[in-house]
Amino acid sequence: MPLYITSLNSGSNGNCYYIGNENEAVLIDAGISCRETEKRMKRLGLDMGLVKAIFVSHEHSDHINGIPVLSKKFQLPVYITDTTLRAASILVEEHLVQSFVPQQPVTIGNLMITAFPKCHDACDPHSFVVSSNGVKVGVFTDIGNSCTHVIRHFSQCHSVFLEANYCEDMLANGSYPYYLKKRISGGNGHLSNVQALELFTQYRSKHLTHLILSHLSKNNNSPELVEQIFNKEANGTTIVVASRYHETPVYCITDESEYLPKQASARHTQLSLF
Repeated sequence: MPLYITSLNSGSNGNCYYIGNENEAVLIDAGISCRETEKRMKRLGLDMGLVKAIFVSHEHSDHINGIPVLSKKFQLPVYITDTTLRAASILVEEHLVQSFVPQQPVTIGNLMITAFPKCHDACDPHSFVVSSNGVKVGVFTDIGNSCTHVIRHFSQCHSVFLEANYCEDMLANGSYPYYLKKRISGGNGHLSNVQALELFTQYRSKHLTHLILSHLSKNNNSPELVEQIFNKEANGTTIVVASRYHETPVYCITDESEYLPKQASARHTQLSLF
């Protein structure tokens, strides 16, 4: 059974990633409004009724802003650590709050969602791998460096949402104050293009079919630059640059290492949005 994935939005203005099969799906983070989430899913032909839960990576506003309304309207469980929930200060109905433990998979239908700790300047940050019948999709954004957890999980994935936040030269020569530049590049902030490329070229698995480059900085990066850099090293992997303004198409990820245009399922329609 394949997994269907899309970035509904990716950037400091809001992050939300959809991963699901034919029967159920989850959102990793929900940093855009409920209305915008519904609107973008509708444009893609995705059924909100398939979404069974939201998993929260950390408490920063661009990852949680849409959760209170989205969870309440659709009665979606919110999987979040106790520490992150306290720091987030979001209102979620008590019966919908669920915790998770790193490295212990949460089962939702035929999906298994595994969290692992990451390096980021948040109180209890985690990344996630969603798997189904051997197909694995990772969401690795807001990571300050490629720690051993990131490397191990990245090397097993068929598709990854991978942060390529900033160009080192653009950040160094840009207008950000020194303290902010250090926060971004200091090992607990964000992953640069160079760091992301190194992870991709050195640790990708032979069955990595799609790399969705995510959480690009508006001021310190360029989608054209990122696409150029990674396409040079693609070697058969489809390179996608996620937008901070609109959703990507829906991609079908299989364990046969192939990309299937979405004609096999009426519930997941691939649209060209670029």
